[in-house]
Amino acid sequence: MRDIARATGMLPGSIYYHFASKDALLVAVYAEGVQRIAGRVDRVVAAQTTPLKRLEAACVAHLEMLLADSDYAQVVVRVLPQDVPAASARLTALRDDYEARFRRLIAALGLPRARRRYARLTLLGALNAAQSWYRPGGDAPARIARGILACLREPLEAAKR
Repeated sequence: MRDIARATGMLPGSIYYHFASKDALLVAVYAEGVQRIAGRVDRVVAAQTTPLKRLEAACVAHLEMLLADSDYAQVVVRVLPQDVPAASARLTALRDDYEARFRRLIAALGLPRARRRYARLTLLGALNAAQSWYRPGGDAPARIARGILACLREPLEAAKR
């Protein structure tokens, strides 16, 4: 908190005027990160007309936001709700609200209900993991997102049969 106060030109105690605790500050940063990613995903999905194109656009936007040089994205991916017991319920609710977009996108593909959860978890897990191995100057985030989705596309299509 002292480092944050120093970087913002505040006295350490002044931060507590805006945030009741460190956990409250973390939740605010996490919420802002989720809002930024969700807003971008919502905008690109709205511009598409088919279920698969909507999902692809969401994956590309999600990964581009995560791989952008953003402290907010770092917090969203690296802070797990169970790591912050006092804020766990709020962080979980924020994550679940965001993931609901992918639930709807995957449901629109017509997959059997039993496959949808694992398709969503596999897809988001693969996209989120890219943050640990991605190197600027390599494949563009959009190409990576489309490649990950392509690896899943055949099994997703087969699951509909």
